[in-house]
This record gives sequence, C-alpha cells and structure tokens, in this order.
Amino acid sequence: MDETMTATLTATLTVAAPAARVFAVLADPTAHASIDGTGWVREPVDPAPLTEVGQIFRMDMYHADHPDGDYRVANRVQVLDPPRAIGWSPGDETADGELRFGGWTWRYDLVPLGLSRTEVTLTYDWSAVPPPVREEIRFPPFGPEHLSDSLGHLAKLAEG
Repeated sequence: MDETMTATLTATLTVAAPAARVFAVLADPTAHASIDGTGWVREPVDPAPLTEVGQIFRMDMYHADHPDGDYRVANRVQVLDPPRAIGWSPGDETADGELRFGGWTWRYDLVPLGLSRTEVTLTYDWSAVPPPVREEIRFPPFGPEHLSDSLGHLAKLAEG
C-alpha cells in the first residue's frame, strides 16, 4: 500500500461567506483557538496576520498527553494564495532558537461559489513525517471528526 495515500485526512464544507472573509479568518492567528476542533490551541504568541510564505507564527497549546501539558508550537507558513489557499507546517523551537518541523502540515483550500459562498477543504497531511517521529507520535493524533469540527467552527466565525 502506498503510505502517502493513507497519510492525509480531509474534510470539506460549504461556508455561507465570501472566500475573502473565510481567508481573513484563517490568516488571523487570534482566531485559531476558536477554529480548532480539539481544544489544544490556546492563544497566539504572534498575533500578527499571516501575510507571506516563510512567516513564523507561534501558538500556545495544551494536550494532556504532551510531556509538559502546556507547550508552544512554531508554525511556518508554507502556502499563502489569498483568497484561495493557506497552509502551515507546525514545529517547535529549541532553547537556542533553532526551528524544527516534524513533517506534518495543515492546509485550507477555498473555492468561491458565487459571491457569498465558499467551499473549504481542510487537509491534514503527515506523509513527510520521518519514521523516528512516527515512533514517538501516533498519526493522526486525533479522529477525522476534528477536521469537520474545525470547519464548522470556521463557518460560524466567517458567517458571523
């Protein structure tokens, strides 16, 4: 079996809002805790809007199974094509400031459906995670309902 075929989860939802509005919510790190379907995302350390590929934005997180409980991720913007696509790679930052990325990504693809609706596809991809990391972390670390929940939260924010 081709492992890359089983190393992604996707979910799609039509949102009753224009693509530009949906994109603006996704590009705003202060909205990410409200979008998150797991409850792990707490608050942005870097609240500035996402504006360029390569931009780093950090988020405070919490997960009961994480060795520290509370932790911080450093995300690197991989895709930024307003208002059609946005995505990032989560990682961490060592004490000396070195950024390390684990090989998984989040990506939102937006397809405008007229002036006031947008089809949003959320993809979680862990196909580039190296074997040593896969030995430490179970992938995916959540069920597929997380993506559907996240899209529902995004819809509420963008439609409101």
